[in-house]
Amino acid sequence: MAAKKILFLTGDFAEDYETMVPFQALQAVGHVVDAVCPNKKAGDRIKTAIHDFEGDQTYTEKPGHQFTLNATFDDADPRQYDALAIAGGRAPEYLRLDPKVIEIVRQFAEAGKPIAAICHAAQLLAAADVIRGKRISAYPACAPEVKLAGGDYADIPVDAAITDANFVTAPAWPAHPEWLRQFLVLLGTRIEL
Repeated sequence: MAAKKILFLTGDFAEDYETMVPFQALQAVGHVVDAVCPNKKAGDRIKTAIHDFEGDQTYTEKPGHQFTLNATFDDADPRQYDALAIAGGRAPEYLRLDPKVIEIVRQFAEAGKPIAAICHAAQLLAAADVIRGKRISAYPACAPEVKLAGGDYADIPVDAAITDANFVTAPAWPAHPEWLRQFLVLLGTRIEL
């Protein structure tokens, strides 16, 4: 298997686990992962947030790690990548306001390249208008946005993921094993034990 080149969109207050885990796991299996954020360049840091489920009506938020970006957003050309991964948390809330981010998401979707989106990352998919007729999971608070964008919201367990065409989506970080497994299938990654 040839290594795939993956563009990883993240930003300030992205969920810590949804940034660190996929970034490292995809590299661990041999893929090249370029982590970018608008208005930032390679070597810049973003603040992440740890979201946990502690019995409240929604998740709680605590400061996460400083995550160092390894690529420059302005240099990101979707034609040079095989797939797109998008971290969740609060970052998609403001990333969806950036026209270049929206254009990048659209280019991946129109090319039929694999797109892995977790948690609030569905906000970017909805804003880019690329999920009409697709079964998409997300953090439950994003269900209205998925539906308004013409998607079929998949209300699945927090540790599950769903693939529809080139989209792999999941509700939150407890789904990492299944979300990453399904993304690796779309990438054609083979891991033999």
